[in-house]
Amino acid sequence: MKRVAVIMGGVSPERDVSLTSGKACMTGLREAGYDAFAIDVGADIRALVAALDPAPDAVFNALHGSNGEDGRVQGLLELLRIPYTHSGVLASAIAMDKTMAKTMFAAAGLRCPDGRLASVGELRKGDPLPRPFVIKPNDEGSSVGVRIVLEGDNAPLLPADWPYGETVLVEPYIPGHELTVAVMAGRPLAVTELRPHQGFYDYTAKYTDGMTDHLIPAPIPDIVAEAAMEMARIAHRTLGCRGVSRADLRWDDRQRGSEGLYLLEVNTQPGMTQLSLVPEQAKHCGIGFPELVGWMVENARCDG
Repeated sequence: MKRVAVIMGGVSPERDVSLTSGKACMTGLREAGYDAFAIDVGADIRALVAALDPAPDAVFNALHGSNGEDGRVQGLLELLRIPYTHSGVLASAIAMDKTMAKTMFAAAGLRCPDGRLASVGELRKGDPLPRPFVIKPNDEGSSVGVRIVLEGDNAPLLPADWPYGETVLVEPYIPGHELTVAVMAGRPLAVTELRPHQGFYDYTAKYTDGMTDHLIPAPIPDIVAEAAMEMARIAHRTLGCRGVSRADLRWDDRQRGSEGLYLLEVNTQPGMTQLSLVPEQAKHCGIGFPELVGWMVENARCDG
């Protein structure tokens, strides 16, 4: 029986979601026949190294946000030579840096919203783009800090309400449909349309039961669904992802065919909670949760 450490928690704003994901994954792994145990990761790296001694057969990485999906914990596991789930150091680091990832997507011919990094000071002086536009941290996940700035809104930033560093990623707002595609072993699983009951698909809508309808398969034209899955597949490959990833997209249905489809970002550490999209799409494809997390452990490895 393989011994699997499920690392969860962390110190990012996504700690609570990570704990929920990790507990669900640990339950699923035990159902699949693994000797799974939890490690609640804090700020003390020495404590994590001690908890991984003796080394397990694999680490299931259920961390989210900074230090968990940006290549740092992946680098530690590479040094310890312990196989781990999800993407490796480089793919994780690039995907977490939204500006760098968009540069690579554009080079691969994928359509992304135009945008740029702006300083917090610049944004407080005035609008860097015509409204409506979106502001977001360059290196957070789960829609943490994302805001849509509409006509008639107040200034997007107040003097002390941006705790995500000195830069802000600013993009044009793409109206229309919120879509997402999970990729497993390089193969797109399905397209889900997300319809929040109010506002947009932010952190609260993602993780509060009953606040968002998940429509799977998405009720969109076949040409758009096929293009979304192909964009997700290419993005996964372009970043060098492995295991499971999830691409988030927007579709402006006012444009012809799939011309209004835009790739927003790729998440290399998709959520694995009861509300999460990857388990939902896997189930749609006939893959149960214990089978999914078991497959991820069997495909865990180091990159070095």
